[in-house]
Amino acid sequence: EYQTFGDDRPQTILLINGLGSQMTRWPEAFCEKLVARGYRAIRMDNRDTGLSSWPSEPYTLADMADDAVAVLDAAGVRQAHIAGVSMGGMIVQRMALDHPDRVLSMTSIMSATGAPGSLNSTPEAAAVLNNPPPSPDADYEAFVAHGVKNAKVIGSPAYPWTEEQLRARVIAEHGRAFNPPGVARQMTAIRGDGDRTAALRGLKVPTVVLHGADDPLVPRAGGEMTAAAIPGAELRIIPGMGHDLPPGLYDIFVDAITAAASRVKTTA
Repeated sequence: EYQTFGDDRPQTILLINGLGSQMTRWPEAFCEKLVARGYRAIRMDNRDTGLSSWPSEPYTLADMADDAVAVLDAAGVRQAHIAGVSMGGMIVQRMALDHPDRVLSMTSIMSATGAPGSLNSTPEAAAVLNNPPPSPDADYEAFVAHGVKNAKVIGSPAYPWTEEQLRARVIAEHGRAFNPPGVARQMTAIRGDGDRTAALRGLKVPTVVLHGADDPLVPRAGGEMTAAAIPGAELRIIPGMGHDLPPGLYDIFVDAITAAASRVKTTA
């Protein structure tokens, strides 16, 4: 499942989301900001998420990178700028490694290399991943409250959502798709990909690494290690940013993605 914006633009930015998160986490208003900068934007549901297929068998991060390439094929895009958040950042790293001919630039956001120490969450943030929500069928209000609380735990302290915004997001995402077993399979794919540091040292793609100084889920070290591993990568650490994309950070994300893209002088 994917959606395109600005199909008349010459260059494409592919947006890939994180663990268990649907493509709607790249809101339409955000995608339109990329279009306003002159780019076509494509957002996609990873496998096991949203309206894409929910396979019951195991898969790898490389399979998920192949999925992203398949989206480019379906959209008629030979080469794209790629940007991913959290697990999505790991997918775009794998995509750049496995499909270098398809990648023009890369933006790895709130992500990591998979190296030891690069994924050490705070205990409270780790609980967001490890504590399953109440059944929405048994107690819908408890389910919504759980989602709101989790979003606050990993959110950006300097760019907070309102309670109403978070509640509306939880309800909308549950209404669109709800697949808890997919999260476990995606987590297995992340762990199975291991440490990409040595491979990333061979990349020759313009890269910006964006990370929150206050990210409790993927620590700042994750971004620092990523930037250190990729030759020529630019590291941008944002004070007050946690592990999310609130409206107050739209322009900072757009600036990072388009900065990487602007280093490439070509059309695709």
